[in-house]
Amino acid sequence: MSRKESQMDREEDYRFLHSVLMEKKLHLLFKIHECLRRFEKRGLLPAREHAAGLASDLAEELTHRYWREEARELAALISKPHFKGFLSVHDAVAQRDFEPALPPVPDRVLEEEDDSFKIVSLVKTKEPLGATIKRDKSTGAIVVARIMRGGPADKSGLIHEGDELREVNGVSLEHRKPKEIPSLLARSQNEVRFTIVPAFSKEEMPPNEPKLFVRALFDYDPGQDPAVPCKEAAVAFRWGDVLQIVSAEDEAWWQACHQRDGHSRAGLVPSPQLHQRRVALQRPKALFKPRRVEPPDEKEVCPVVEDVDYGAITGIHIAGLRRSFRLGRKSSWVREAARAKRWSTGVNGSNPPPTYREVIPYRRDPEDGHRLVVLVGPDGVGVNELKRRLLISDPDRYGVTVPYTTREKRKQESEGVDYHFFSVHAFEEYILSNRFIEYGRYDGHYYGTSVDSVRTVMAEGKVCLLDVHPSKIKRVYSLEFMPYVVFVKPPRIEELRLTRRRAKFICDEEDKSAVRTFSEEDFENMIDLAETMENLCGHLFDKVIVNGDVTAAFRELKADLQRVDQAEVQWIPAEWVCPPPTNARSSCGQLGGWI
Repeated sequence: MSRKESQMDREEDYRFLHSVLMEKKLHLLFKIHECLRRFEKRGLLPAREHAAGLASDLAEELTHRYWREEARELAALISKPHFKGFLSVHDAVAQRDFEPALPPVPDRVLEEEDDSFKIVSLVKTKEPLGATIKRDKSTGAIVVARIMRGGPADKSGLIHEGDELREVNGVSLEHRKPKEIPSLLARSQNEVRFTIVPAFSKEEMPPNEPKLFVRALFDYDPGQDPAVPCKEAAVAFRWGDVLQIVSAEDEAWWQACHQRDGHSRAGLVPSPQLHQRRVALQRPKALFKPRRVEPPDEKEVCPVVEDVDYGAITGIHIAGLRRSFRLGRKSSWVREAARAKRWSTGVNGSNPPPTYREVIPYRRDPEDGHRLVVLVGPDGVGVNELKRRLLISDPDRYGVTVPYTTREKRKQESEGVDYHFFSVHAFEEYILSNRFIEYGRYDGHYYGTSVDSVRTVMAEGKVCLLDVHPSKIKRVYSLEFMPYVVFVKPPRIEELRLTRRRAKFICDEEDKSAVRTFSEEDFENMIDLAETMENLCGHLFDKVIVNGDVTAAFRELKADLQRVDQAEVQWIPAEWVCPPPTNARSSCGQLGGWI
């Protein structure tokens, strides 16, 4: 039985092979193959080198001598522009006329001593050339100062930094100033021709150098910068924009392009060293204005302890929603003065202001949890109100941590809902084991926010909203939590007077009826503290929201958090993933997390 089946299979294979070999298309392919093999041996030679002229003569003869319909149709065919263009290309290939014709070498160049030179011709377009020039102080010659990555000069590969320009479109540059060159370039119509003496040595960027992306920590407008070498060759950007650094060789001016335009030409941006020198020379008032601290009057009420009981107002009680304990303790004049002094010392210290922060693209996996959202801002700016509105808008999406305390539990409070009630000994063990993000004492009792409480909220699949002092962000500033830091900033003092002049807040924990309105000093302190926070910790912020109108600020915040959560690619600090840079990589700008 098995023999018969095997024989039948072989017969079926034979029939299939026979049908394939007898296929007409296969025979045609064999013939084409044979013709190509013979053609390879014979080589390609054009029958005529002036087919276009022959076609033109034929069309004229057909038009004047022959009146048949076929003759007129043939004359119309060979007179069409596409056919003429085809024959013109044929003639160019036949005559080998496709190689560029170089202009004659100027006689005066040959009379030079031993300098080698080259003639470079570039097609002129609306796009800038992508190069800057300067006068060499030692020789007085006009040389190429820098080449913009991605520009026409860079793409040509024929012009390099340090090359000496002898002529532009046949005009000698001897005794000319660099500012006269643009007018010479503007006169050219279709192409620009340079006579160049190549630089003897030049260092090129390694071809396989990894891409470097940074987040800008300041605004830059080339139109307002008198020191930029070429305003047209510079790149404008805003705080928070992601830039790709393509060259960091120049000490003063880097070359970069916007991340969203990664394939466009690069332009000039200030290097960290240049921007830091400018900040040091300008000495902005905001950076060097210490916070004014005055002894409180005996009749002055205490600062805010907790926010208004929103459960009584809205009928909704949100567990754990309390103002951060750092805003709830009664700050003495001594404590405030000490804090202001420390912050002022930090600002006026030797640490330069950050300019760029190295970031890397992070592609979120669908199974990854939500990022931690950290809200920071000065007292009274509305951080807690924004957090409250987020919680009420979507309780299933947003959550807050439950704080820890050593005080006694009250009748209306529940363990693990309002607070985690700890003994002093257990609380101090948590402090020693570094399990608190921040903690402090108020009225003889400890209060704190633990790292474990943040993990608990995130494990529930919710977006954890955390309100801490900016100096405590570093405790959760890691890949585990991936914090998205939002800085809530007050508007100008004129707007504060209009929007908060009638706002009231509780100023005594025991007596909820003891309220007062904001004073002029409260507004000044709020703005001063916001400036200090931004100058010291601005490099940690991912988003800045000006809370002039709380409804508009809430809409902006919620939309931004939704955008971040839905983004396929997010830009996170490189320090979360990559180890500290080596000495070789540090040459690209002293990268140590922020630049």
